[in-house]
Amino acid sequence: MRDAVDDFLDQWAARRTDLDLDAMGTVGRVLRLSRLVNAHLKDYFALHGLETWEFDVLATLRRSGGPLTAKSLADSVMISSAALTNRIDRLAARGLVARESVPGDRRSLHVTLTEAGRNVVDCTVEGHVENQRKLLSALDETDREDFSRVLRTLLISLGDTH
Repeated sequence: MRDAVDDFLDQWAARRTDLDLDAMGTVGRVLRLSRLVNAHLKDYFALHGLETWEFDVLATLRRSGGPLTAKSLADSVMISSAALTNRIDRLAARGLVARESVPGDRRSLHVTLTEAGRNVVDCTVEGHVENQRKLLSALDETDREDFSRVLRTLLISLGDTH
């Protein structure tokens, strides 16, 4: 069975026979997969009145087990401090997070989930896990493990380590 990337590769191969298009095909599929998965996640979170980024911030706070500094939260969700400030403002306005001064450091803030924020995450995460399982349902357990291993290797090679 062919996918849309095969068509793009065929077009390139017809015009540039000198190129090895293997990497282009792989990266193209990763990018298309990312877009498709993100669209499905967006639709799921919309059912719960959330944007994907809102769940990302709330879930990061929930799984951390405690308050996070704004810097560590920004690093974890891979956005700039300025973007995080905007997001925290919006989540705080909805009553989902609170800011607290860091004792001994007037320049830093801790961001923490409110009870309402914790409830939103806890009510959403089980369905989120099931939704992800459905997104991967075309792969059997061995394929999922192999795919995860290969993606981990690639991510680490590109510097995505803790």
